[in-house]
Formats: sequence, C-alpha cells, structure tokens
Amino acid sequence: MDIINILNKLGYKTVSAKFYQDNITLWKDWYTGTVDSFHNYNVYNGVNMVGCIRKTLGMAKKVSEDKANLLLNEKVEINLDKDTSQKKLDLILANNNFWVKGNQLIELSQALGTGAIVEYLEGEDVKLDYIQGDSTYPLTWNNGEIVECAFASEYTDKLGSYIYLNIHILEGKNYVCINKLFDDDGKEVALPEGLAERWETGSSKPMFQIIKPNIVNNVDTTSPMGISVYANSIDVLQGIDTVYDSYDNEFILGKKRIFVDSTLLKVDIESGITKPIFDPNDTMFYGFPFDSDRGNNKPIHESDLTLRAEAHEVALENRLNLLSIKCGFGPNHYQFNKGSVKTATEVVSDNSEFFRNIRKDEIILEKVLVDMTRAILYLAKINPDEEVSIAFDDSIIEDTDATQKRALLELQSGLIDNIIYYQRVYGYTEEKAIKYDKEIKSRAPVINEESFYNEE
Repeated sequence: MDIINILNKLGYKTVSAKFYQDNITLWKDWYTGTVDSFHNYNVYNGVNMVGCIRKTLGMAKKVSEDKANLLLNEKVEINLDKDTSQKKLDLILANNNFWVKGNQLIELSQALGTGAIVEYLEGEDVKLDYIQGDSTYPLTWNNGEIVECAFASEYTDKLGSYIYLNIHILEGKNYVCINKLFDDDGKEVALPEGLAERWETGSSKPMFQIIKPNIVNNVDTTSPMGISVYANSIDVLQGIDTVYDSYDNEFILGKKRIFVDSTLLKVDIESGITKPIFDPNDTMFYGFPFDSDRGNNKPIHESDLTLRAEAHEVALENRLNLLSIKCGFGPNHYQFNKGSVKTATEVVSDNSEFFRNIRKDEIILEKVLVDMTRAILYLAKINPDEEVSIAFDDSIIEDTDATQKRALLELQSGLIDNIIYYQRVYGYTEEKAIKYDKEIKSRAPVINEESFYNEE
C-alpha cells in the first residue's frame, strides 16, 4: 500500500518515496541477507546460461546486531531519583519487554537508518510500540529533528488485514494523536472498538522518539531520516560475499574425484543396466571410458586439486577489516578464523576510533531513553521532570576495572568526595548518590547495595 500517497491525500507531506524505494529497501535486503540483483546471477558454461545463487556471510545483519548489543544490553540502567518512581518505571519497561524489543529496535535502526519508540495509553496501562524505519514517515522537522511524524503498521482481525496510521501532530503548543485505518485499496474504514480517532495528549513533548545512527545522511543531507550503518559499505559487503562464495566453491570444485575405467563396470544380466562395482551412492567415483591407445593404461585415475584456501582467507580477512573500519568499529574488529567470523575481544585501550564512535551513538540514544522515560512518567501520572540518568555499559569500550580503581584512589586521596565516587562508579544521579551516602553513614560499616535498591 502506498502510505505516502495516503498521507498526501490527508494533507501531509513527508520524505520522498524515492528515499524509501531506492535506499531503505536496499538496506533491508542486505540486512535480510539476499539482494536479488547481486546474490542471484547467471553464468555461461559454454552451452547455456546457468542460474546461480551467491552464498552470503550475512555481515550486514552482524554489524547491526553488534552495534545494538554494544549500545543497549542487560547492563544499561535507567536511573530515577525516587525509588517508588524507579519501581513503577521498571515495571512498565518489563511489561513492554523493553530490554528485548528495545535492543531489536536499535538493531533495525542501525540497519535501516531510522526507528522510533511510541508511547500511548491502553486503559490505564502505559504501552510502547517499536517502529522500524520503513514504517516511519516524518511530517515536519527542524534542523534535522523530527517534530511531527506518522507511523504505519499492519492491523489484522478476522475480516482481514489493514494499515493502521498513527499520526502525531502539534496543535498549538500540545501534541495530538490521530488514528486512521485503511484497507488494501487505500480506503479508510472504521477504527476497531476501543481505539479513539483523536487523542489530545495535553503535553508539549512528543509521545515518540526517533533513533538513528549518529552519522550524516549523505544520501540526502536535507532529510531528517538517518542512514544505515553500512550505507556506504555496500561495495565492501559485495566483495565479502563474492570472496566467501568463491571460498565455498573452492572446496566443492576441489573435491577429490576417482575416475574409473568402464571395464570395471558390470552389467546386471536381468535388467541390462550397467552398475559400478563400487558403492553407487558414493559420489567420489565416476565411470569414464579410458582410451588405451593414448597410453591410459591405468584403470583408476585420481583427481586431487590443490585448494586455494589460504588466499581466500587472507582476502576475506582484508575485506572484513575494511568493513569494520567503514562501519565505525575501527580496525581488526572482525576476524575470519577457522571458517567462521569472530569478533575481537580486546577492543578497548588500542581502539580509540571504536570508542569515539560508540560514544557518538550514545549521545543520540541517551536523549532517546531520557525522553522516553519522561513520556512514560507523564502517562503514568508521575512527575516527568524528575531527574533521569542513563548508565551505559562501558565494559567493552572502556576498562571499567581501571576506572573504578582510579575513582577509589582519587577518593582516598581526597580529590573527589563520596557523592562523585558513587556517580562515577555506579552511575547514580546526584540526588540518588546523596541518599545512598546518607544510608551508608546511618548504618553499619558494611551495607548491602541490593537491599538499598529494594527499599521504598
């Protein structure tokens, strides 16, 4: 269904359809692992054209997956000042499977260039929707920041499938959400029971947040949409799959064959069918009439081609290294070892490029998580202005043990106080660090941090 055409008929303008068709579609094909124009090809064998399927390492998926795992994993924390608010937030996130779905959304955002989190109310419950880039349609934007946006998704009931449009626009100073439903012909139909056509949020802040890689969209520098993390690495992905396909064929074509003279074949007297003396299911043997006049006196000949495995492995290693650099991981992040792709484990102290690029992506993600949290608090009738802090997992891009030891030395030397120490080591907000410090001083010398977390 032509969503852009529907939005235009409703009076809204969005990003050009060409951007979705030419770019997001291509990035999605690489993400899924099969690009028809590249992975399906024909080879002339001297007689006719033979259709072939090029094998793939699926590195577009791997790159997106690795970026998501570095940015949002089980060690990331969203911290609020008040314990009661924290518990309510944690419950809402758990009910919406945020730590799983959020990670998947970031992976899709890295692959397709854009993604979105949308908050809404279902009765009294706060709900989150996770929208991928090809279903996100900016309506207005300012300095690259999307101000108004429409989101498309599929809605299915017993009567069929429909396209559900959720449109977020500003009316005056506050946001209004408009819901519409369309059939396969683009005709508007009645909304399902319980879904209002219009929801006045009463908030000047949007009930959506846009996620994208923190890199410039060089496909269209005026567009608010992001680009795939591998948008400028399509040639490298093609090179990787070309070498990998050749590498795999090397073993198929280089398989040992034993050519057997037809004199070693016997005839089944009853059926008259020629059968080899050897196991008929063994593909290693191949019956072939030898010409004794040309000196082929041996009844069995062996074909054992030399494999060019090492040359292929070096070529793959070089291309993987190039992909690693172009996608922001720095050099040597991916290694081709013993027939599989492995990720380097030590990527911290000697890879400042990787460190800087992850920090860049965290700038956008931190704002997304803070704004999402404030939207959740607003809908849950909790003070949305409560201080929010995000503690990212720096264990891969940073030596956390060294950071903690340095903070402890500075504390012991009097260069920092307890409050700064708790903020730096545990990722607490200032207010939470102050409260934690008071708890410690009012109790015995040793305190169980988990018990502190579980108290109201």
